[in-house]
Amino acid sequence: MSCFLVLDDGIQFSGKPFGAPAPRTDTLTSQEALRAVGEVVFNTGMTGYHEILTDPSYAGQLVTMTYPHIGNYGADDQWSETRDSDRGVIPGIKPAGLIVRSLYRGPVPEGRVSLDSLLRRHHTPGISEVDTRALTLRIRDLGSPKGIIVRSEGKEESLAPEEIQACVEFLASVPDMVGRNLIEDVGTEKIESVNESGSPHLVLVDCGIKANIVREIVKLGCKVTVTPSGLTAGEILALKPDAVLYSNGPGDPAALEPTILQIKELVGRLPVFGICLGHQLIARALGATTYKMKFGHHGVNHPVRDERTGRVFVSSHNHGFAVDESTLPKDVEVWFRNANDNTLEGFAHTKLPIMAAQFHPESAPGPHDSTWIFREFLDRIPRQDG
Repeated sequence: MSCFLVLDDGIQFSGKPFGAPAPRTDTLTSQEALRAVGEVVFNTGMTGYHEILTDPSYAGQLVTMTYPHIGNYGADDQWSETRDSDRGVIPGIKPAGLIVRSLYRGPVPEGRVSLDSLLRRHHTPGISEVDTRALTLRIRDLGSPKGIIVRSEGKEESLAPEEIQACVEFLASVPDMVGRNLIEDVGTEKIESVNESGSPHLVLVDCGIKANIVREIVKLGCKVTVTPSGLTAGEILALKPDAVLYSNGPGDPAALEPTILQIKELVGRLPVFGICLGHQLIARALGATTYKMKFGHHGVNHPVRDERTGRVFVSSHNHGFAVDESTLPKDVEVWFRNANDNTLEGFAHTKLPIMAAQFHPESAPGPHDSTWIFREFLDRIPRQDG
C-alpha cells in the first residue's frame, strides 16, 4: 500500500504509511478524513518530535520535519506537552499528521515506544519517504498550503487524476487557518490550582497551554491557577491573582474577540503577560493588528535579539501569525526581534506592567536560553508589603 500527501493545488508527494491508517481517497467525506487534513508547515528541529506532536498549538496542522531521520530515540509519555489536570500530562497528539523523510523502525530504549506505535495509539497518520526538501522549499516559496494524507490500494507511484481531484475538492471545503478559532478544542474546561502555597499567584489562561509553561512558573515558586479561556474578566479577578498570563495556542488571534475583550478589561487592573498566541492577543487588546505569515516560524533554532541589550539568543518557535509592529501604540516598545526576518518577537508597555514574548521561553522542545524571561515577568508584579 502506498501513501500520498496531496496539497490544495493538486500537487502530490508519494511515500510510505506509518502510524494510524490514512483515509482512502474514496472516503473523503467521512470523519476519518478530517483527522488527516490540515495546514502544512515545516519544523526545523533536529529533535523534539514528541513535544512537537503533543503541542496544542499544532492543532489543525500537518507537520513536516526538515531533519531527515526521525524517531530514533522513541517516545515517552513523560515528555508530553499536553496537560491533563488529573494526571499532569497526557500524550494526546494535536497535529493532524506527521511527514518525514526517513522513519526509524528499530528498537528503542526500555520503557519507550516507537514513533509508529505512538501515532497508532492516537489515531494519527504519518507518511515517510517523502521528499521533504522539495516540500519545504515549496512551502517557503509559495506559503503554507492545506494538505491531506491519503492512501490508495495498489498504487505505487501516483494517484489517478480523479483521486487527486477528489482530494482537491475536499480540501477546498476545509476552512483556512485565517479566521479559525481552535482554542476551544485544546484548552481546559475547568479551573485547576497548582502549588497552592506558592507566591505570587498567577492566573494562567489556557488557550492551548504547553505543560512546561506551568512547570517553569512553579519552579520559580508561584501559585498557578489554570483557567479556561472563556471566563469573564470579573471571574478572573474573583480568583484574586497577582497577575494574569495568557498561554500559547492554535488558530487566528483575530477570531478570539471574547478573549481580547477580557484582556482589555484587565489591562490597568493587573499585570498582564503573554506567550505566543497570548502575545498576539495582548497586542490586539492594546489596539495593534496581527497578520498571517507566509510560512511562519516552527523550530527550536530561531535567533532572537533583545533590543534592550543587543544580545542574540536561540529560541523555540511555533507560530503562523505575527503582530504588525507598525500598529503598536506609542506607549509600547519592541522588546525582541527575530534576527532572521526582523519580525516582532516581543514587546513591553512603558507605563503599565504588560509584557509579551512571541517565542516559547519554556523551551520544550529546544534550548534553555530564554527561560529567564519568566523572571522578567515576575519582576513586573508589584510586591505586597509584609
